[in-house]
Amino acid sequence: MKHWNLNRVNKSRLDKVNFIPRSINKIFEKLTKELDPYAETEALEEFKISKYHTVASFKYLLLLIIVPIVTNQVTKNFFLGPIIDYAWNIEDPNLFLNESQEERAFAELQRFEEKIHFEILIGKLPQNTHEKMEQQMMKKAKSIAVKYANESVDAIKNIFSDIVSIITFLLILSITKRQISILKSFFNQLIYGLSDTAKAFLIILVTDIFVGFHSPHGWEVIIETMLRHLGLPESRDFIFVFIATFPVVLDTIFKYWIFRYLNKLAPSAVATYHSMNE
Repeated sequence: MKHWNLNRVNKSRLDKVNFIPRSINKIFEKLTKELDPYAETEALEEFKISKYHTVASFKYLLLLIIVPIVTNQVTKNFFLGPIIDYAWNIEDPNLFLNESQEERAFAELQRFEEKIHFEILIGKLPQNTHEKMEQQMMKKAKSIAVKYANESVDAIKNIFSDIVSIITFLLILSITKRQISILKSFFNQLIYGLSDTAKAFLIILVTDIFVGFHSPHGWEVIIETMLRHLGLPESRDFIFVFIATFPVVLDTIFKYWIFRYLNKLAPSAVATYHSMNE
């Protein structure tokens, strides 16, 4: 049985051996295509198909980007926004969604007070009485309260409008499966058409941005912005734990993808990537 398997393997290897060099075969194939009377028509049809895929892919990408954004803004400003504004009393200075907003409001008020004292000490402002100082502080405190109350209202609007946008995005994906396949083929042609150096450059660029040694600062800014956008408390412990775990998981997934798939599809690109990374 083993002898039969060895004979079969040797036979398959012999079948793959070409007695004519591949370069000569390529020359003959090129000449055959050039002498083919239908080659021009076929090339024109291929160009039309490629052009159609490119235009359709760009239109679909714009659809995926613009429609959820427009839905978000329309929902926030014209549908849910007026209802939330009516139900939320923004004149109440104690309306904060979390302690992070209170800490930022108190820090802003303290900074304003310190600024006034500093300008008085350097002679930029006259020596005001205690009552005038209190009036200025009360005016500033009210403006800060209105500012953060509006921020709280905006956070609630963002939550509902983002949910509507995500649902809209998923609905578009569910009813446009044909466009998804066209988009996938377009990206495959675009990526596989790149040289090995360009592929390695893009891989290094993406990994350094998301899982590089300087990426924690970027993740910190992104997480703080998202938490503030949704009105959630800006917990430093949560941010640090996320930064310590999520980029590591991404790095592991990316290395597995290189080892499992990219190594088979473009081994030369992987070799170039390792050479550039070293």
